[in-house]
Order: sequence, then C-alpha cells, then structure tokens
Amino acid sequence: NRVIPTDLRRDALGLQKDALWDDAAPAHAAILGGETEPGGTSHIDDEYRWAGVRDPKIMITTSKDPSSRLKMFAKVHGFLGNPDGLIICHLPYGPTAYFSMTDVIMRHDVPNIGTMSEQYPHLIFHNFKTPLGGRVKNILKYLFPVPKEDSHRVMTFANHDDFVAFRHHTFKKNSEAPKGIELVEVGPRFQLRLYEIKLGTLDQGDAADTEWAFRPYMNTTKKRRFISDEDGWKIAS
Repeated sequence: NRVIPTDLRRDALGLQKDALWDDAAPAHAAILGGETEPGGTSHIDDEYRWAGVRDPKIMITTSKDPSSRLKMFAKVHGFLGNPDGLIICHLPYGPTAYFSMTDVIMRHDVPNIGTMSEQYPHLIFHNFKTPLGGRVKNILKYLFPVPKEDSHRVMTFANHDDFVAFRHHTFKKNSEAPKGIELVEVGPRFQLRLYEIKLGTLDQGDAADTEWAFRPYMNTTKKRRFISDEDGWKIAS
C-alpha cells in the first residue's frame, strides 16, 4: 500500500491492465467472443462465427445413381425412388446433422403452384424451445443468406412432436385476403426428423464425437419431446 513514485505511475497502469487479463483471461475472452461461460459463448458459437456476415456457400450432393425424381429433389438418401434422408454438414469443422425425411411432395405436385422467386427468403421457425431445438434451428437457419426487408419469399420450419414440417411460400398484400396477406405455396413440402448430430464433418464418420442421438429403444423416448416440450399445434392455435 505504498505510494508509487511519480515517474513509475504510467508503467504501473500498464502492469495493472496486464494483471487484469492474467487473473480473468477466460472470462474476458468469453465476453469478447471466445470459449465459454460468462459471455454465453461456446464451440457452437465458434462454428457459426461468421453467420450473417458472409453468405453461405452451399454444395449439394446426392447418393449414387439417383433416379430422375431424386435428381429433381437434390437428396442424400433415397428408397424406391423417393427421398428419405437429409444430411447437413457445416464446413470446415462441423457440425453434421442427420435427418430422416418423410411425406415429400415435389414442387410440380403442389396444387396451384406459384412462380418460384429467386429472392433470399425470410425464415419462420415455430416451436423450437429446448437447447436442442435452438441447435437444430441454427443448423437450418445458417443454410440461408440474410434476406432483404422487401423480400416476398418465406420458408417455414414448424415443429410438432419432433417432426419439422417444411413449407415454402411467396406472399403479397391483398386487402381482400385474410389479414391482408395472400400466400402462394411454391413447394416442395416435406417433414424432417432429427436422429443424430455429430460435432465433426461428414468425412470423419464414427471418429467424430456424437453431440446428440435419438435412442428409440429407450423406454422413456416415446414419452419425451426433444426439440420442444410444448405441443406445436396448440401453440399455433
């Protein structure tokens, strides 16, 4: 508690700042976007650090020898000519999410189909309430670039009992329509169900750590909802 000589006070201030980082480096790093805890960041934040800053670059692959129907719906898995699975791998470090896919209706099979817009879409996510739900939401959300405010294209991901229904619409103002908005579906439609998330990339396979996996053989699995604890349709109504 001695008084610092005048000629050393400037050096003392610098040493005091260095000591602050030495004593509380993890906390300050987290606040500024580092590893974990006080700032609420983690490896998940690091994976998508540049989301919204740069547009994503999407590469789509298919299974071997896809049918003509499967080529129209670029897919990863198929059974009897129909898409039945989707894998989303975020490069270069992951994560990789595995979904089963059901109730696929191709764009040209949608009744009264509208014109496909090339605008970046607005995204609607309904009933993604749990931490896992937030994780799934981010995996899907960061596939798309940031839309302009005047975009009339919208994509909806609505969760009910861990089945995520996908719909694709364009909209326009219409004073005679309910709520003054007219929706036109442009397709396709399908449902996704998550069954695994790996922390690594697709090429790492079983070597990558499993972040989450659906365990259908466990007694409590049928009674639980993982993406949201709430009934999606009751919320909507």
